[in-house]
Amino acid sequence: MPKKTPKKKRSRLTAKTADPHMLYEASVQSVDADIDFIRKRFRRLRGRAAHSLREDFCGTAKLSCAWVQKSRENVAWGIDLDGTTLDWCRRNHMVHLNSATERMQLIRGDVMETKTPPVDVLAAFNFSYFIFKSRAALRSYFRCARRALKRDGVLVLDMFGGTGAPDTHEDGTIIDDEHDPTGRKVPNFTYEWEQARYNPVTNEILCHIHFSFRDGTRISRAFTYDWRLWTVPELRELLAEAGFKESHFYTHGWNNDGDDDGTFRRKDAFENEEGWLAYIIGVK
Repeated sequence: MPKKTPKKKRSRLTAKTADPHMLYEASVQSVDADIDFIRKRFRRLRGRAAHSLREDFCGTAKLSCAWVQKSRENVAWGIDLDGTTLDWCRRNHMVHLNSATERMQLIRGDVMETKTPPVDVLAAFNFSYFIFKSRAALRSYFRCARRALKRDGVLVLDMFGGTGAPDTHEDGTIIDDEHDPTGRKVPNFTYEWEQARYNPVTNEILCHIHFSFRDGTRISRAFTYDWRLWTVPELRELLAEAGFKESHFYTHGWNNDGDDDGTFRRKDAFENEEGWLAYIIGVK
C-alpha cells in the first residue's frame, strides 16, 4: 500500500517573515469597493463612464492596478515620493497586470509638482492628504488637484471622524480572510490601529499601525502618520476656495448590530457616532 502523502504545514506569519506592505493592503484597503463607489458616482454626476485615474500618495498603488484591470479603456497614474514602495508595486502587482501594464504608470515625485495628462478622477485615499496641516497648504494641494482634472473631472477623498476620532486609544482587528497579490490566502494576523497623541489646539494627531502574529511576535510602528485631523466643513470650504464648483459628502449607515452597513449615501446631515468613514467628492 502506498504511503500517504504527508500534509503540508500551513505557513504562519511572524514578525521576521511578514511583509508590512502586504499586511497593510490586507488590513486597510478595499480597492474594489473604492472603485465601485468612484465609477457609480462619476456616472451619476457626469452621465458617462470614468476611464482615467490619478492616484496621489499611491503607496503600493493597489488602487491604480485594480483600476486598469477593470476595463481595457482604463488608464492610471500612481504618484508617490517613496521609490522603495513603488518598486514593491512593480514586483508584486504590476507583474500580474499582463497587457494592462501598458496603461499603468508609476511616478516617483511630489504630488504638488508632478504633471500628468488631465484625468477623469483624482483620488487621494487612506487619509493621505492629512499630511497638510495648514489651511494654506491643503488649499494649495486642492488647487493642484483641480488643475490635474479634465473639465468635468472630480476629486475623491476619504476621511474619518466621529466622537472618538480625537481620542488616544488602540484597537486590534483579526485579519483572517484576505489574500496577497498572487491570490494566496494570507495566514491570520492582528492589525492594530493606535491613536497615540492628539493636540486639541492644533488638531494634530499621531497614529501608528502595528501588526502582531499568532507566535507572539509583533511589528511595532510598521507605519506612522503625523497628521492634522480635518473636519467636514473645513474640507468643503477649502475645496470651494480652491475653485471646485461644489462638493458632496457621503457616509455609511448602521445595521442592527451597530456596525456600518457598507453603503455610502450622500448626506447633508446625519447623527454623529463614535467613529465613521466617509468620501468627499469635489466637482470641478
